[in-house]
Amino acid sequence: MSAIRPTSDAAAVREALATLGLHGAADAEALKTAFRAAVKEARPDQPGGDAERFRHVIAAYRLVQAHAPARPSLAPPQQDPAPAPVLVLSPMQAIAGARMDLRLGDRTIRVAAPAGLRTGEHLRLRGGGVDGADLYLAVLIRTEDGISVLGDDLFMNWPTSSRLLQEGGRVEVETHAGPRSAWITPEMAAPARVRFKGLGLPARGARAQGHLFVTLTPSSEAPSPAEDLLVRFTRAWAPERIAA
Repeated sequence: MSAIRPTSDAAAVREALATLGLHGAADAEALKTAFRAAVKEARPDQPGGDAERFRHVIAAYRLVQAHAPARPSLAPPQQDPAPAPVLVLSPMQAIAGARMDLRLGDRTIRVAAPAGLRTGEHLRLRGGGVDGADLYLAVLIRTEDGISVLGDDLFMNWPTSSRLLQEGGRVEVETHAGPRSAWITPEMAAPARVRFKGLGLPARGARAQGHLFVTLTPSSEAPSPAEDLLVRFTRAWAPERIAA
């Protein structure tokens, strides 16, 4: 008399799980582990193995696989979250403020950056998100035209006559705010650096007005103090001005 076989899919799956030594649902990893153990035990070439049971174990495993829900590996791959939007400014834009277009995915938004933003701060755009929520842009000030920003302060290099650095005297530096002069002395530690107060990032909130730090780099091409004086004298007393 033959055994009565289960007639429903659910019953067939329960019997197949029992054949694999499982009682109840199991995830893909647990199912694979149970199948490996059961098929190893049923192998005909192993002591206590049996060819018929070996075939039943394989059939049970295939049945459970066929009735298992979609495995995560077969599901559409999840996209990585979009990177946080960043507002990149030049030092001059950070000093004076700027209006610019910012590309966010398939959208372009108009951004008004106020003067005095610092790297690491966030600019809030009311309703700027896709769903109408507020959007926060991380601020990054990049180095440009030889000027870098650290905290509240600006930093730049300026080529200076080696003789002037050795003997001391007046140095004139072209800054973003126009020419500025400073006196240097021979005993200044190398590298010589001068500070121009108030020429850094403007005050904003609790952040104070920054300064501009200029590192004087030795250069044989830079004019000597006498040559610099001659150039400025010639500029001031140009023929056109004398004729006037």
